Amino acid sequence: MENSPASASPSASSATEAAQYQALSALAADLVGQFELRPLLERILRHTMALLGCDSGSICTVDEVAGTYRKEVDVGVGCLSGQTFPLDEGVTGEIVRARGSVLFDEYAEVAGGHIAQRERASLHGVIGVPIRWDGRIIGSAVVFSREAGRRFTDADAHLVELFATHAAIAITNARLHALTADRERASAVLDERERVVRDMHDTIGRGLVSVLLHLDAAEKSSTEAEPRRSLGAARAAARAALDETRRTADGLGPALLEGRSLSDAIALELAWVESTVRVETHLVVIGDPEPLPAETARQLFRIVQESLTNVVEHASARHVRVGLVYGSENVSVLVEDDGQGFDVDALAEARPSAAKGLGLQSLVARAGRLGGTVQIESTPHWGTRVRAELPSSAASAVDARSRWRVLVVHQNAIVRAGLVRVLGQVEPGIEVVGEIADASAAIEAYELLRPHVVLANLDLPHIDGAQLTSYLRAIDPQSSVVLIVHDLADERMRGAARIGATGFVAQDADPVYVTRAVVAAARGESLLSSAFLSRLAATLDPPGTAPLTAREREVRALVERGVPDKQIAARLRISVKTVEKHVGAILRKTGAPNRTALAAQSALHSL
Repeated sequence: MENSPASASPSASSATEAAQYQALSALAADLVGQFELRPLLERILRHTMALLGCDSGSICTVDEVAGTYRKEVDVGVGCLSGQTFPLDEGVTGEIVRARGSVLFDEYAEVAGGHIAQRERASLHGVIGVPIRWDGRIIGSAVVFSREAGRRFTDADAHLVELFATHAAIAITNARLHALTADRERASAVLDERERVVRDMHDTIGRGLVSVLLHLDAAEKSSTEAEPRRSLGAARAAARAALDETRRTADGLGPALLEGRSLSDAIALELAWVESTVRVETHLVVIGDPEPLPAETARQLFRIVQESLTNVVEHASARHVRVGLVYGSENVSVLVEDDGQGFDVDALAEARPSAAKGLGLQSLVARAGRLGGTVQIESTPHWGTRVRAELPSSAASAVDARSRWRVLVVHQNAIVRAGLVRVLGQVEPGIEVVGEIADASAAIEAYELLRPHVVLANLDLPHIDGAQLTSYLRAIDPQSSVVLIVHDLADERMRGAARIGATGFVAQDADPVYVTRAVVAAARGESLLSSAFLSRLAATLDPPGTAPLTAREREVRALVERGVPDKQIAARLRISVKTVEKHVGAILRKTGAPNRTALAAQSALHSL
């Protein structure tokens, strides 16, 4: 019996086409709904089988690097869902070997099939098609016929391939959601670790300053009563610091904020300052005080605490003023003193960023956690001023925290304005935190703002984009720099790639592409067009002669696809440290200075 579309009557053909259209429309609706991967794949498989008049089939996911495939859905045969098999077995193995669709008249022709022997006699015609994404085979869709004499045709294969496209979208979306969830969990762990470290620093540092000052007073005292009072105050300060440290470890907020408003807690903190050193304090509250989100109040109070601790420890001030300003959308705190001050630029040069991370830099980090800003102004012998501003609503704080912060560096003001507009319109998740005209100012801005990405012109005056990349990578090896290039033949691209530039975009690139490159860099990935890859590969040194081991080839394939080390380790069942060692060996053997250059070399060989 011939069932191909070619032999069907016109009316039957129209009905088949209508059924196909309805099935594909239903799948499109499914794909935009909230479905887990396996139920969605089962829907796709059942639609496919129904249109082919069959009741048995399966969909698998393929991992060519690992050499395995996994049965995600089995309908009517096998009951093998969730099991993993070598990639040289079964219909999926035949699909991967053929790099395309395969047809069998009888299931018995399939080498290494996994269906139980008792079921094989009832299976006849078999059709299998690859599920592709981005040029790679990421899965397979297989349909079995129990009708003796049924012969699948190329038209049937084309139909299944249409459904395989939907399956590819479902599988890719599931993987992206899983990757996002992993990153969110990792980010949450890092955020909590950072919170504990900073809070520990603040509470312990504040307590030790108080203890030392009281001990100094005891040492200088001339009567017996005075030392006893000073030692008692030192003991109380040490106990208070211990209590605060325990609260920090337990994830609790500052004790002074419990049952008090932010202004009341700041007033008590100022009382501590007056009791510790001879300084006159003053608190000013402007605007209508409103209840703040707990985390916003907590971070503002910690900023005030850290600023006042610096005053007590370093400033030798006579007057300290704290202002608390409630606005319509933001709340600000201002801490001013008339002490000895310091040279902000000299401090930045004298102390590496790692050392500053728990000092003044922690103020910036605290505000940045909630989408806020901190400005630090100080002049030797003329005092210091710290101003912090945070969103006053929890929703805006969370929204700002989740955005990618970008610093734009270009000498042309019109171009800068255009880039800011383009980035904001194409991707609402991007927040331009600064617009800089020259590289030297950009270095200072990076230290203060710590953006996720720096988008800079390669052809900057005085210090070009390649040199800027070098300086930023020296400050922060994890910095991401995307360079705007005027000429693909510019030899400075080679130096920038060696230093570690994350990406390159042409000056006339489509706005969407520029934005995608920035977002990719923010995610720790690299988005390079084939033209850039070809040019970079042509200018890089030839790869080394030492051959890669089988494991190194597996790692290299995943690195070139932008897979993070943690996921490479999980896929290959090795440790992250081992992955890092393999990556180092690959870079040495290929002569590539970094992952971007490695991808460029790969592109050269594939072009």
